[in-house]
Amino acid sequence: MKLVQSKWSVGIIAAVLSVASIAAQAADEMLPFVLGSSSGGEVADKIGDVKKALQDNGFEVAGEYSPYNSAHIIGVTNATLKKAAASHDRAGYVAAQRVSITKVGDEVQVAYTNPEYMAAAYHVDVDVSSVSAALKAALGSVKAYGPKEGMSAKELKKYHYTFGMEYFDEPYELASYGSHDEAVSAVEKSLAAHAGGATKVYRIDIPGTKQTLFGVGMSAGEEGNKYMDDKFIMNEIDFKEARSTAHLPYEMLITNGDVEALHARFRIAMNFPDLSMMGSNSFMNIMPSPNAIRDALTRAAGEVVSHDF
Repeated sequence: MKLVQSKWSVGIIAAVLSVASIAAQAADEMLPFVLGSSSGGEVADKIGDVKKALQDNGFEVAGEYSPYNSAHIIGVTNATLKKAAASHDRAGYVAAQRVSITKVGDEVQVAYTNPEYMAAAYHVDVDVSSVSAALKAALGSVKAYGPKEGMSAKELKKYHYTFGMEYFDEPYELASYGSHDEAVSAVEKSLAAHAGGATKVYRIDIPGTKQTLFGVGMSAGEEGNKYMDDKFIMNEIDFKEARSTAHLPYEMLITNGDVEALHARFRIAMNFPDLSMMGSNSFMNIMPSPNAIRDALTRAAGEVVSHDF
């Protein structure tokens, strides 16, 4: 009997340890977005209060835009994010966190990007938990959301959607200039002219580096390529009850004189990793978008594109 009890004890202990291990693994998993609040009203009525709450909690509003009538997006930064952005020569993407205000049915959802998820995806090792805490204090935290299953920091740092798809370190190389200042000036000029259908949303210069991050809205207009259009793309892929509007805007990163952007097959997949490859609301519906986005951003970087896909 003592032997049987011993076996049962070992089995129970093993089961408890297994459950604890699974729970610990789950606790390490992250999702790309956080729903701060959901309430009645209109998008326009929320913008002022959201901006004030962000500023009261130490954030600088870098810029904002409305990609479509039911949504408004605010790009924010702070000292911690800028420090993290200076941690390696392509870390500038983490400088901006994105806050979205989206009308969904009768409710207005206020949501934001998860700084720790984004930091891991951008290979940033700086602790940004204080940024998460500040966003929660400013906007609340109902739930984290996105795909059904999250990813750990380790998984995010080696993430790509599937075989043959691009990683973080395989960006679009959009343009190259003789100096950082020349590159910034060229991008500013092109965005002011709405080259490629692109519009400047925000610009963040990273202290102590030659990195500058631009948030870029994209609109095809009546005669442009719809596959680069913010509204068209989000209409195809952002269909769940909790909207992932804070996926927008896309970014262009200037490092020294080189202008790049994350490849759309990485940039879209990192925020929508459970998006189906085929079927309704799938990558198949936006198959031409990676090339269309590349061409739009290339024009926004001041280069000439001689083809369209």
